Amino acid sequence: MPKTTPYLVSLDIGSSKVCALIAETGSEGRIDVVGKGVATHKGTRKGAIIDVPATVEAIKRATEEAEIMAGVQIERAVVGVSGPVVRSFNSRQVVAVAARSREISREDIGRALDAARSCPIPSDYEILTVLQRQFVVDGQDGVADPLGMVGSRLEADVHVVTVPVATTQNLLKCVNGAGVAVTEMILEPLAASEAILTPDEKDHGVVLADIGGGTTEIAVWRQGALAHTAVIPIGGDLFTSDLAVLLKTPVPDAERLKRKFGAAISGLVAADETIDVPRTGGQGVHPVSRAYMAEILEARARELFEVLWREATTDIPARELRAGLVLTGGGSSLDGMADEAEQVLGIPVRIGSPRGLSGLTDIVNGPEWACAAGLLLVGRGRAAVPKTRLKDSGGLLTKLKNSLGRMFSPASGN
Repeated sequence: MPKTTPYLVSLDIGSSKVCALIAETGSEGRIDVVGKGVATHKGTRKGAIIDVPATVEAIKRATEEAEIMAGVQIERAVVGVSGPVVRSFNSRQVVAVAARSREISREDIGRALDAARSCPIPSDYEILTVLQRQFVVDGQDGVADPLGMVGSRLEADVHVVTVPVATTQNLLKCVNGAGVAVTEMILEPLAASEAILTPDEKDHGVVLADIGGGTTEIAVWRQGALAHTAVIPIGGDLFTSDLAVLLKTPVPDAERLKRKFGAAISGLVAADETIDVPRTGGQGVHPVSRAYMAEILEARARELFEVLWREATTDIPARELRAGLVLTGGGSSLDGMADEAEQVLGIPVRIGSPRGLSGLTDIVNGPEWACAAGLLLVGRGRAAVPKTRLKDSGGLLTKLKNSLGRMFSPASGN
């Protein structure tokens, strides 16, 4: 029998790409990244799956790349869930303490949590997760664990996340179609928070904004607990689209120009610097001021920060978010994003990269890996399964052979 070791797998199925990570779980809860894979795709839009075959193929390509790097076969994974269709709210319910001595027991805590979870939701939605925020004993709030306290009334305050049944079913269908079983589905802003935020930031009050291709996911933390989650339909793709329209260039060229020459603050680039921009329709190139390109991106960045901060402070006063804003996700890599956010909002802003992992961290230390890394951290202890080392059973070696075959085979033609 081959020697086995626990390992974890995460899948972040975003609007523009699929990210896969494989990690070994070591002693004292250590997580060593041993494989990663990325595959671009157009199977989702604004966080919703619109093309099942394209999404399945992207998952296969990302997991295959991760498998070859790690020398293992992926059988199951923790999967992220997000999108504008996700709905969350806070629920608070009260129960009477049952014991004559009024000492709160585990049973009382369980009844209070069950009562808080038992909230009405639309018939086409299901509860994805319920996060404990705090307890209240006879009007005293901020209680983390009421076990053994004396009181007559116990209230449980929880954050409930719901998602359409169709969303989870389509996601499950795509992952299963790629030959991977789903161990657990986890809210992506929660996962990103685990990889990016510090305990102090959560205690002082902070907003995490994960800027993806099609959406920006928001998680608001206050007094160490998740207070609000939301998804807004503005992401990096809109920055690219703005450039494509206003510079009259194809979208792939706009994306390339954004990554190579883009900035979220026009003051970061020289006013007299120009770049050659391909024209739509393949009609040559035309010179464009790099400062003008930055002005386009700056306008969209300003809108993004205004919208996300308005959403984050809908029910929570801005003064209670003393740790400010933490940006992560691929969209946060645009030069000057943190500085622009500070100028627009007047709060402290930083760019967050994954923490708490070891192993091949040098290749997954960018903000675009926040969600995939966080899924490993949140799923730790829940998804650990035996790992079978590389062996030729028609699985991984066959995939490697096929992958190399595609890489070096001559192009077919008519």
